[in-house]
Order: sequence, then C-alpha cells, then structure tokens
Amino acid sequence: MGKQFEAISDKHQQFIENQQMFFVATAAAEGRVNVSPKGMDSLRILGENRAIWLNVTGSGNETACHISSHPRMTLMFCAFEGAPMTLRLYGTARVIHQRDDEWQELAALLPDLPGARQIFDLSVDLVQTSCGMSVPLYDYVDQRDQLYNWADRKTPEQIERYWHDRNQTSIDGVPTGILAE
Repeated sequence: MGKQFEAISDKHQQFIENQQMFFVATAAAEGRVNVSPKGMDSLRILGENRAIWLNVTGSGNETACHISSHPRMTLMFCAFEGAPMTLRLYGTARVIHQRDDEWQELAALLPDLPGARQIFDLSVDLVQTSCGMSVPLYDYVDQRDQLYNWADRKTPEQIERYWHDRNQTSIDGVPTGILAE
C-alpha cells in the first residue's frame, strides 16, 4: 500500500502544509532514538527535495546532537482529519544556529517565534506515503501557547542561560553544539 517517490510533489506539499503537527525522528550511532512532535507552523517546503523547520527552545536538544554526528532525519506527517494518509520525508539534515551565516536568510522564511533555537535544513532523498488508515481521527482545536508564552517572557540572555543549563548535552550526555565553542 505504500508508495515511494524521489521528490516532494505539489500534492505532497499541499498535504504537508495542511497538517497542524509533524514528527521528527533522529538517532546517533549509539544511545537512544529520538522522536519529537512539532507544530507552531514551523516548517516550510523549499523545493522538491528540500524542507526546513524551526526548532524552538525546549526541554531537550536531541535532534541537534544526533544531526551533528549522524545527519539522518525522518519527518512524518499524519492525517488526523479528512482522508487517511501518512507521509514521510527521509533524508540528511544540517543544523543551522543563530550564529551561522545562513540563519538570517532561512529565518526570514519562517515565523518569528520566541525561543528560536535552530533551523534544520533537510535534503530529502525519499518521500514515502502509506495508507494511514490506522491513524485515529481528531478534531483540531488550536496550537498550544504555553511554550510560546514561556519563551516570550524570557530575555535573550535568559534563553541562552536555559540553553547553557539544559540544552548543551543530549540525554545520553553527548554535546549538542547549541553554544558557540
């Protein structure tokens, strides 16, 4: 029932843009596999083989850690409303920090969210769709605002302090690269 494609088609892009949430999966060679839910209108498709998404400050920083050593990434989108479908983007990703030259150019394409931490630039080498018939139906109500409000109340210095205290290493104790060396 699954189909594979070499590129993101217009139909795929429309499906992706209609989803309120997506999931990010990464793994290093050793340690835990990480899967994170994302929302906040933080993803953009930039071409048939490229997607970027903005990562905001949170309790962990596993994705950045994993990408620094093993750049494999999978993004998964599920239809929780309407016709069933699951779509995955497979590829290799780069992490872009605010200190990097590309930050300004790519950040201009994304929402201005408080606590913005990294942008991930995914080079897609495989798109896979599957039926999604086992995914339950849900009614979308709204995006949660707690993380947005938490970060909005912080100064840039307080956000950086949070990164220093809680985002410098993965749960496996590996450096994430969040702060300039």
